Amino acid sequence: MAIRKIVKIGEDFLRKKSKPVQNFDEDLWQLLDDMKETMIASDGMGLAAPQIGVLRRIAVVEVNNAYFELINPQIIKSKGEDVEEEGCLSVGSFKGRVKRPYEITVSAFDRFGYPFTLTGEKWLARCICHEIDHLDGILFVDKSMDKDKYLKQGGKI
Repeated sequence: MAIRKIVKIGEDFLRKKSKPVQNFDEDLWQLLDDMKETMIASDGMGLAAPQIGVLRRIAVVEVNNAYFELINPQIIKSKGEDVEEEGCLSVGSFKGRVKRPYEITVSAFDRFGYPFTLTGEKWLARCICHEIDHLDGILFVDKSMDKDKYLKQGGKI
């Protein structure tokens, strides 16, 4: 396992759409292990592959000591609304309020290529939505209710 460098806002790479994972092999397993180690070392709740320079649809999240690996995730159902403050390892210290679904159901694959569905609410739902946005080249500051404050502080988009 290795701690990878996190790509920061302002780099065009974060704005690109990720490609689906095709091969569920040892290279993928190593990448997942590196992502988990990088997320933990950076004190994050989630990490998407583009944040470490890999344009693949992969995310890892850890909420309330529950760890999930999501490969080719898709939100298949959402309900409710929730507004909370978010941050991002790629953005720095800025925190901003973002409206997200209160509950989501996502379909994804595990590291071995087996499909599964996961339903989460509150912070798990928020974290998964945040990471899926990364896979589509979207950052939380794009959706933040505090975007003007971020820009006034000299933030990059």
